Amino acid sequence: MSKGRILIVDELHPVFKERAIALGYEVDDQPLYTREQTLAAIAAYQGIAVRTKFRIDQELMAAAPNLKFIARAGAGLDNIDVDFARSRNIELLNAPEGNMDAVGEHATGLLLSLMNNFRNADQQVRNGTWDREGNRGFELKGKTVGIIGYGFMGKSFAKKLAGFEVNVIAYDKYKTGFSDAYAKEVSMEEIVKQSDVLSLHIPLTSETRQMVDEEYFFHFRKPIFFINTARGEIVYTEAVLKAIHSGKILGAGLDVLEVEKFPALQNATWFNDLKSQGKVILTPHVGGWTFESYRKISEVLADKLAAVI
Repeated sequence: MSKGRILIVDELHPVFKERAIALGYEVDDQPLYTREQTLAAIAAYQGIAVRTKFRIDQELMAAAPNLKFIARAGAGLDNIDVDFARSRNIELLNAPEGNMDAVGEHATGLLLSLMNNFRNADQQVRNGTWDREGNRGFELKGKTVGIIGYGFMGKSFAKKLAGFEVNVIAYDKYKTGFSDAYAKEVSMEEIVKQSDVLSLHIPLTSETRQMVDEEYFFHFRKPIFFINTARGEIVYTEAVLKAIHSGKILGAGLDVLEVEKFPALQNATWFNDLKSQGKVILTPHVGGWTFESYRKISEVLADKLAAVI
């Protein structure tokens, strides 16, 4: 007997479909479905699986009277109307365990690249310039790395740093007593006093949207390297640029931006300034998107699907 029907509307690793079928679900894999096609079809399904294609909002859930769960192939739930889903007793499944290693490694790579001028040095050598002094780098050893948010992603980054002989401190507004072998729990006051590096690992919520602004950077006592592999909308980009120009930020590694994808990004008022900065490394929201995490995310979702009543 079928447990119900699942509609996949995004590109997921085939292992999710395979395991869902093995659990007794009927699965329609329609990664090319538009939002309009999904709205027209969703009433017949008990589950929907999505990555980032479109927002699962009140309109879509209202069109799905039989919907029991939403499987989000990724870490965050910011493209789902969480409050409305919970009011409808719709279970929310996500998979931060699936891409936490990818994010931790990506953040580490951005930090090492910034501190050692990899981007500028590479471009200069390719263009015939051999400038050793201009590309003198910083060592991580002995530095203090401040982590905001100590969930799966924050802890993964801390673990990746374990061999660099750094002091890792972490602040999480919603957790206490989480000090471990990789990071020490501290107050936000200690983060701004001690950090040489600041890395964000928090979800996008109404509370965190554009949380990092000029005033936020103002409180840091030392110039910092800044890493964001969380969500772009958490950070006010103009504040990052002002902090770079003033010397408050020594380098910024940004995997996420408050405006993403072209042509929208090209039209952002701050983009030309941002892309001209030699102290900035930009990547296209791929921190958690490796060949390995592509499969692991779907495996984690399938594990959580098995636990759905």
